[in-house]
Amino acid sequence: MEEEISQLPKRVALVTGASKGIGLEICRQLASNGVKVLLTARDEKRGLEALQKLKVSGLSDVSFHQLDVTDQTSVACLADFIETKFKKLDILVNNAGISGTIVDPEVQRGLKLEIEDIVGPKAKSLREVLKQSYQVGEACLRTNYFGVKLVTEELIPLLQLSETPTIVNVSSTLGQLKLISNEEVKNELSNIDSLTEEKVDEVVREFLEDLKEDLLETKGWPIIFSAYIVSKAALNGYTRILAKKFPNIATNAVSPGFVKTDLNHNSGKLSVEEGARGPVRLALFPNGGASGLFYDQMEVSTF
Repeated sequence: MEEEISQLPKRVALVTGASKGIGLEICRQLASNGVKVLLTARDEKRGLEALQKLKVSGLSDVSFHQLDVTDQTSVACLADFIETKFKKLDILVNNAGISGTIVDPEVQRGLKLEIEDIVGPKAKSLREVLKQSYQVGEACLRTNYFGVKLVTEELIPLLQLSETPTIVNVSSTLGQLKLISNEEVKNELSNIDSLTEEKVDEVVREFLEDLKEDLLETKGWPIIFSAYIVSKAALNGYTRILAKKFPNIATNAVSPGFVKTDLNHNSGKLSVEEGARGPVRLALFPNGGASGLFYDQMEVSTF
């Protein structure tokens, strides 16, 4: 029996945005659990440096490929590489993301924000330091939502070749619908029976139009961290759609918690080791695990 187990092919995992922070730690923990890991990053130099860190720590079954999640050619090139080198993909961890907010790092570290500050009365006073523009907001949605779609759609044929296909979308509790006061949008994204990719896309386009016209407060959108919140709400909706569309692929979204990373200028409370645990646990769920759920770290939560 032991000989049979040792001959089983290793699972192959791809992690996006993995040159640092939670992404790199997810790679480390997966590789430590006997998974072949493909670390990807937009910046090739940083990606290769991250790969070297893992190898120096004794994790040899890791490799690197450059990936810009917003670029169709880059994504297609990655898919070709996986097909040639690994023949299939078992685990996709969509981790790449940006904040969509312009803020002085020292200021953010000193804010000590709680969720009620982001959607409560204090939010208005914070707009002076947590600034956003259409260009930055659009880039956030392009990476955090449309980028995930681009990568996932390209790699689903390779996931379908796996006996245990798994998708883990690294999301945030900031994407929970309770933080959006626009009732129409909230109802649209919460009705899983009628939710489609086209409807989620339309919500995102509507948000971007209101951002451009400076109508966020008027239309019931969050007024700080707006693009990030909407990107994660859209990602959560997309997660549920994928789970329904591909019942054989275990697809879930997970918030790693408020982790100290470059994304928040290290103003978080948790270590990257703690933050990676939830995504890694979902990635390693045995075949037939839960699908279509949102986890707040290690616990099932609400969308």
